[in-house]
Amino acid sequence: MKINNIIRNIETHPLTWRLRKDKKPVWFDEYTKKEGYSGFKKALKNFSSEEIIKLIIKSKLRGRGGAGFYTGLKWSLIPKKKKNTDIIYLLCNADEMEPGTYKDRLLMEQMPHQLIEGMMISAFAIQANIGYIFLRGEYIKAEQSLRRAIIEAKEQKLLGQNILNTTFDFEIFIHTGAGRYICGEETALINSLEGRRPNPRSKPPFPAEVGLWGKPTCVNNVETLSNIPAILNNGVQWYLNLSKKSNDTGTKMMGFCGKVNQPGVWELPFGITAREILENYANGMCKNHSLKAWQPGGAGTDFLLEKHLDIKMDFYSIASAGSRLGTGISIAIDNKTSIVSVVRNLEEFFARESCGLCTPCRDGLPWIVQILCSIEKSKGLSKDIKILKNLCYQLGPGKSFCAHAPGAIEPLQSALKFFPEEFEKGIIKFIEK
Repeated sequence: MKINNIIRNIETHPLTWRLRKDKKPVWFDEYTKKEGYSGFKKALKNFSSEEIIKLIIKSKLRGRGGAGFYTGLKWSLIPKKKKNTDIIYLLCNADEMEPGTYKDRLLMEQMPHQLIEGMMISAFAIQANIGYIFLRGEYIKAEQSLRRAIIEAKEQKLLGQNILNTTFDFEIFIHTGAGRYICGEETALINSLEGRRPNPRSKPPFPAEVGLWGKPTCVNNVETLSNIPAILNNGVQWYLNLSKKSNDTGTKMMGFCGKVNQPGVWELPFGITAREILENYANGMCKNHSLKAWQPGGAGTDFLLEKHLDIKMDFYSIASAGSRLGTGISIAIDNKTSIVSVVRNLEEFFARESCGLCTPCRDGLPWIVQILCSIEKSKGLSKDIKILKNLCYQLGPGKSFCAHAPGAIEPLQSALKFFPEEFEKGIIKFIEK
């Protein structure tokens, strides 16, 4: 995992300008010397909870976990406390299980205090007193960094009771997951945190009203929360000006993986094109390889083609091209790789990670895998492609309990659209009885 060697500074790279060249974590002393916790102190001293929410609404900060919901609006849905003993929870979704995505890992491993500060400001805004970081269990180094950072913050009286001699109390706890992709869905995450089977919950009621242990709960992604301190420090107008002729604001952790010369993740402004990222940051495709297709934001997004590389990397532009920005970490598929094999591999993952709660997902995804395995071995039947297209419809939006199935069929439906000949090659040519 690499970070770009372009000079990073506070004016253009609010998330990564503090990173060390040796890639070691930025601990408390160094973090505070680089304006660390100044955003939190400013929040407590100069703003009320309501004013901070309005500030984030004006910043147009969108969730960086994939859905892109406006953060300030999400905070505004949390009911105000009627009495001081009321409980509100803030959950950090750090269960980064999307194949091909590793942006949150970098931020947690190397910049743990930035996430903690972001959670502290967010908690003050929504009046939460307890926060949990739901961390992917395999992220051992990230867990170590976060635990040390929490201890350092407690030693400096930045966590606990009466923080900075105010009435604000806040504690952060780390919960490591057991390795289930479905926990990226916020209500499944809440169920898992409660010790239950990680099935998504029926909505409404939404977590903002009835969340963790029945209390109002806000769930935000690691990268989302990491943006908060810089907005408090530098102001809304500065944040709005960071993007590159885009309707979306700020910067985004973006990257490329696959057969590229320099796979990695970089903090870049919204509005930069995918071609710029691929050629100027990932240094293009490997020798003797060309780009066949790419997924803009992880395994659960529709494939796009080389002709789409000049589209801006933001939520609206990628959606207009027929895909989703998702996590912003792109996967490059090269010309020597079978698209059927790629899709079969992805669908195996999604089938395995289904919670099994609803029929379309539980039975439909394994059926898709079975058909793709046959086509991959050139043993497909003439009806198989029609069945796959029908399954894409049956597992589409609104047909299943949560968004797992609709996300799972995105790579399949786009592969069938752009590369029908590769699927047809796997069909048995004789007439079936």
